[in-house]
Amino acid sequence: MAALSETARKIFDDHNYVVLATINPDGSPQTSVLWAKRDGDDILLSTVRGRKKARNLERDPRVSLTAYDRENPYSYVEIRGSVSLTDEGGRELIEELSRAYRGESYPEEPEGTVRVVVRLTPDRITGNSA
Repeated sequence: MAALSETARKIFDDHNYVVLATINPDGSPQTSVLWAKRDGDDILLSTVRGRKKARNLERDPRVSLTAYDRENPYSYVEIRGSVSLTDEGGRELIEELSRAYRGESYPEEPEGTVRVVVRLTPDRITGNSA
């Protein structure tokens, strides 16, 4: 496991948006802009079971995630690693992220929506803030 630098930790702690790249079944990349939270050196993300991103992650957990400081976009970090997914705490995480990024509660979702916590454990960290 790789450790985040203090500068990289600050990028996540300041609620900057991240771009997550997953792998489609045909090997092509799929990217999503997301909210993120740091848990030690792991990064937590939220998605919904059944979405393309979740299906890709369930099939192949290898990802690349890029985050940059919106005040200085040249200060960035890229994390490569594998993710694990769990339903436990999914709704709580999206609520916490919504309050951090938007300052308000996350809207109610359709009945049957299953929120997933995506935990990225870094194998490799690069970038200008690595």
